[in-house]
Amino acid sequence: MKKIIILNGPNLNLLGEREKSQYGSSTLNDIEKSCNEYANKNNLILSFFQSNIEGELVEEIQNSRNGLDGLIINAGGYTHTSVAIHDALKILKIPIIELHISNIYNREDFRHKSLISNVAKGIICGFGENGYIMALDAMKKYLGK
Repeated sequence: MKKIIILNGPNLNLLGEREKSQYGSSTLNDIEKSCNEYANKNNLILSFFQSNIEGELVEEIQNSRNGLDGLIINAGGYTHTSVAIHDALKILKIPIIELHISNIYNREDFRHKSLISNVAKGIICGFGENGYIMALDAMKKYLGK
């Protein structure tokens, strides 16, 4: 069974409360439940991690160096600002998928620049909470090669 981690950055713990027009009404717990259901049906071992603290995300990425087969990251606002997260991801030898609930290219100009994209195998954005299942499906297919 393939082991995948999904990392979530700042403010994603407030999904369901904040900017529902951008992010929908599902909570991060709802999304995690859906992802775990998908993982169970598809023989994947899934772990979830969320932090508002950049250093904690970096440490979790570093801990992913051994024993994991893939990493999916929704870095939230750190997507556009964190060289530290970029550098930690760059060290990994496993596939990375960058994920965003909203279409970052259909929002403010500062969101159009991602420091993660050039270390990711692919990017999924703009599909709401379904993006998480899409990312898991893409990772499963990629790892099945």
